[in-house]
Amino acid sequence: MTDTLTNYAKTTSAAVVGIAAYGIEIESHIELGLPGFQIVGLPDGAVRESRERVMAAIKNSNFDVPPRKVVVSLAPADVRKEGSSFDLPIAIGLLQALDMLVIRDDVPTVMLGELALDGSLRPVHGVLPIAVAMQRKKIRRLIVPALNAQEAAVVEGLDVYPVTTLEETVGLLTGGLTIAPVKVDVQALFANARRESMVDMADVKGQHMVKRALEVAAAGGHNLIMVGPPGSGKTMLAKRLAGILPPMTLDEALETTKIHSVAGLLSRGRGLVTERPYRSPHHTISDAALVGGGVGVVRAGEISLAHHGVLFMDELPEFQRNVLEVLRQPLEDKRITISRTKMTVEFPANFMLVCSMNPCPCGHHGNPHQECQCKVDTIQKYMGRISGPLLDRIDIHVNVPSVRMQDLADEPPGESSAAISERVVRAREVQQRRFAGTAVYKNADMTTTDIRTYCRLNAQGDAILRHAMNKLGLSARAYDRILKVSRTIADLAGCSDIEASHVAEAVQYRNLDRQFWNA
Repeated sequence: MTDTLTNYAKTTSAAVVGIAAYGIEIESHIELGLPGFQIVGLPDGAVRESRERVMAAIKNSNFDVPPRKVVVSLAPADVRKEGSSFDLPIAIGLLQALDMLVIRDDVPTVMLGELALDGSLRPVHGVLPIAVAMQRKKIRRLIVPALNAQEAAVVEGLDVYPVTTLEETVGLLTGGLTIAPVKVDVQALFANARRESMVDMADVKGQHMVKRALEVAAAGGHNLIMVGPPGSGKTMLAKRLAGILPPMTLDEALETTKIHSVAGLLSRGRGLVTERPYRSPHHTISDAALVGGGVGVVRAGEISLAHHGVLFMDELPEFQRNVLEVLRQPLEDKRITISRTKMTVEFPANFMLVCSMNPCPCGHHGNPHQECQCKVDTIQKYMGRISGPLLDRIDIHVNVPSVRMQDLADEPPGESSAAISERVVRAREVQQRRFAGTAVYKNADMTTTDIRTYCRLNAQGDAILRHAMNKLGLSARAYDRILKVSRTIADLAGCSDIEASHVAEAVQYRNLDRQFWNA
């Protein structure tokens, strides 16, 4: 890692753009002259400020640094460098260049960490995608702050060394201190995972058809919208959806953890996100906050933070129209591409969209227990806030009626989330076998080619679907959605072929958009 010249040294670190990582070479040059410290290579404010953190940390770690002219170069020089994770490799490079540190071996090593003024190390963001990228490049050793070690050690084939101070890092590199690399039992992380939400579907009285729709949605990963009066239980049902979703696979967990790691949302000391995300943004959210973006630094939005999980949008018509319309492309492509003048960043966005809304401004249109006070044109204007193209991308539309007092008082507890989840898991296992070796995780992800292969109908089922298409005036996209939902219903029933009853049930989940929007 050190050149033959005593005033020059090179260390290696890494950075993240989107959720993709790339290596950074850090060159340190020290010479006699007017004392100064300059960092080149397009550093942002946080990187430039590392000058003060690094020098204070070195001095407070009992190293006597003479006044010198210091130049630190971050390569590649034409890519903007962001964040505080370069502090540790910059400090190690300076100690090498000053001949205060001689590394015992030539093992390729990547270092990350933010230095406090006293020489201790603070955790940084984006360690998991860096670990994955370095493992692919056959780099064996990764030195990270102790609080990031569990996250990095999830990746096999890496020796991840946890350090808490600059002095510990020096001792590790010189051989004066022995630190065991961190090992993580990934299977144990999944085995010990617990549901973050303690709510249960058994708490919901009545609403049997809606529960069935949620079960179908969970089994196939389908988007869903619930329409009903206030107090009918839409939000309560949506919160319980997480309890019936199948466990995450390792690939899903790694991809989801990457996003949360870069966003700084990974709990300290937590190595892996093992529960499906559940995000519920407020209706005042901007389009950039929803899909991702930013000025200078491009960040993941709510749709990416909900990757492999649920994005719940309560009171859908209250969201701004432009916010809703930006959902159309990621709902179709399962990813979002954000373009800026100097970069283009891509984030995965394969999420379940679950929405709820009232049927009218007062909320009682179609409610047999309370009269609606809204005029027809007012109702049409309210429902018109949701565009037809967006509705076409939502697989399941279900009406949520108000629950009678008698049902609330007399009906026994319903089926538990655990029992529903067992059926969902069995259906997902069928899908995993069906799509093994492909990029498809579930029925909702099927391409047009997959639909033609796995969603063939018999004569009776085809007749039902043709009649529904003509009578309801459904689009070609809605046709594909019905076939996907039919496939999921058949999987729940344990049927290899899609039967007429499965098609009929899938068709009834498409009637709300025509019932309200064409009224």
